[in-house]
This record gives sequence, structure tokens and C-alpha cells, in this order.
Amino acid sequence: MTRTAARDRPRERLGRLGVSALGDHELLALVLGSGSKRAGALALAGLMLDAAGGIHGLMACSADELQRIPGVGVAKAAQVLAAVELGRRTLLRQPADRPQLLSPEEVGTYLLPEFGARPVEQFGIVLLDTKHRLLRTSVLTVGTLDRSVVHPREVFREASSARAAGIVLFHNHPSGDPAPSADDVSLTRRLVAAGELMGIDVLDHLILTATRFVSLRELGQLG
Repeated sequence: MTRTAARDRPRERLGRLGVSALGDHELLALVLGSGSKRAGALALAGLMLDAAGGIHGLMACSADELQRIPGVGVAKAAQVLAAVELGRRTLLRQPADRPQLLSPEEVGTYLLPEFGARPVEQFGIVLLDTKHRLLRTSVLTVGTLDRSVVHPREVFREASSARAAGIVLFHNHPSGDPAPSADDVSLTRRLVAAGELMGIDVLDHLILTATRFVSLRELGQLG
């Protein structure tokens, strides 16, 4: 096993150069703290990033998937997932902020850090008041890897209880392709029609991936 010179170890480099100077594998090595019998922390970090497809891939990894990497046990998988979740939460707005979400871009930017990289499909709604200020965000269903079952009564029960004037539908595509399916379009149109009866506007439906999203309103597929 090749030893890294003391001044070139991640902790020493962080002290000399600052955290922004470290590469992804060095930051991950610091999170791991130590390596395994077969690989040091830097080498193990490199293996994890290769297996995940890079730093963004870690956001979609489960504990079981991380533990399939040689040298990664329960404790190290937990450390990495905790660090990823902390990073995700730093990107989220505080509920007290009550941001005003006036465009698909603003809604997508708000949702993407928390929901874009989920490993299974989740369907939820963003609840807005009459000025499009955020009331809350609710996940209504969690499906399998590629399917989620949504009932209109659950959507509008949640919207009514929050006294929402409008809602934005959203769900993630774990496949990484945000293009809407025929089922996505059909569901959206059913919910738009139900919203008209309930007096609650369905303003948009966003489909999220880890790094991007599409708006069915912008695609002209709301109704």
C-alpha cells in the first residue's frame, strides 16, 4: 500500500489550503476517516466514487449499495449517507422563509436538492397560497423504482387541509430521464380537471432528476 506524504494528506491540505481546494475523493476520504485492510481512505473514496458514478451518484445510493463496495461496512456507509443528507439539507430553504415560487425555474430550484436524486419514485405536491408563497411540501406516495400510484382524493385532501389556492405536482424519475411518459401526461390532465372542480389550481407538474427537471406547463401538456 503506497503511503501518502503527511503534507499531502487531505486533513493537512485542508489546513493549509482551505476546504475548497480539496477534490471530491479527498473530501470523501475525510468523511470516511480511515480506509480498510486493503485500501487507504483515499483509495477507498476513489472506489466509492467510481461505483456511484461520481459525487452526484452518491445522492441516489442506498446503504446496501454502498456496502457492496469492498471495504465499506455498515459504519462507513452510514457516515457517507449522513454527510450526503447534511449537504442536501444545507441547500433547502427554511420553512419560515415562505419563498414565493412564481415560475417553473423557481419551483424546480426549490425541489431539486431534496427530491431530485431519490432512488425510488416519489410523488408530491407543493402547496401555495394566493400569492404563490410556499405553505408546505408534501410527499403523497412512494413507489417502486419506476412507478408510483397517485389518487386524486389524496392530492386534494392535502391541498384542502392546507387551504392552498394552488398546487404544483412533482415527482422524480430515478432513471435520470426527465421526459414525461404518456401516463405522466394522463395523470396530470386528470388532476387539472379535478382541481377545476375543487377550485384549486393545478399550476404545473415538474418531473425531476438528480440534476435537471422539466415542466409540463412549459411543454404545453397541462391540459
